[in-house]
Amino acid sequence: MKIILLGLYRIYQFVIMFPVVGVLTFITGLVTVIGSLLGGSRFWGYWPPHIWAKLCMWLSMARVEVRGREHIDTDTSYVFVANHQGAYDIFTLYGFLNHNFKWMMKEGLRKFPVIGVSCAAAGQIFVDNSSPAAIRRTMEEAEKTLRDGMSVAVFPEGSRSRTGRMGRFHTGAFRLALEFAMPVVPLTIDGAYSVLPRGSWLPHWGKITLTIHKPVAAPVDEADRRRVAEESQEAIRSALPERYR
Repeated sequence: MKIILLGLYRIYQFVIMFPVVGVLTFITGLVTVIGSLLGGSRFWGYWPPHIWAKLCMWLSMARVEVRGREHIDTDTSYVFVANHQGAYDIFTLYGFLNHNFKWMMKEGLRKFPVIGVSCAAAGQIFVDNSSPAAIRRTMEEAEKTLRDGMSVAVFPEGSRSRTGRMGRFHTGAFRLALEFAMPVVPLTIDGAYSVLPRGSWLPHWGKITLTIHKPVAAPVDEADRRRVAEESQEAIRSALPERYR
């Protein structure tokens, strides 16, 4: 029976899901670009992708359970840091965190068709680590984006996990928290690896749990930044099953 269900699901994906997601992605990118250029990226850089992410989850038959939503305030700016199990982490945060934010993403994503153009128009923060000068430019762009009270979401591991287990955290997110005196909110994503592991192009139905932990106070100096990073990583790890810690 399970093989039959999987076969039907694959047919559904190729006949309905993938074409509809492709059209939705194109429309969302177009609306985001036009809206951001005409009306500002604060609204148009978040709400169209927010709706897009929810629809993509629904079409994928992936359910999301959110825990700890009471820990964050929609009127407060945060640095959100999350583990990165797979591509569906993006749908999970965009669609179900319910808090306006900008992504901190790799510079290479700027080259992706539709996505790169819409992310640039929406004011997402592209990280260029190619040189000290490039890093300074990244921080300057981040300052422009965050100065008006915008939050930012970061995957400190830098890339999707190959096994589902948490990797080493990079320091960029916590440097932002120090630079802009922003509290850090650890987020645990569990289940995205099962829905779509790295290296696979065919998602599977399943359940993803997003755990929003209590904010960690903004670091006050370099030593405190390391403490915030360690505390955030431990909080994220605490809500993962043993095999992914």
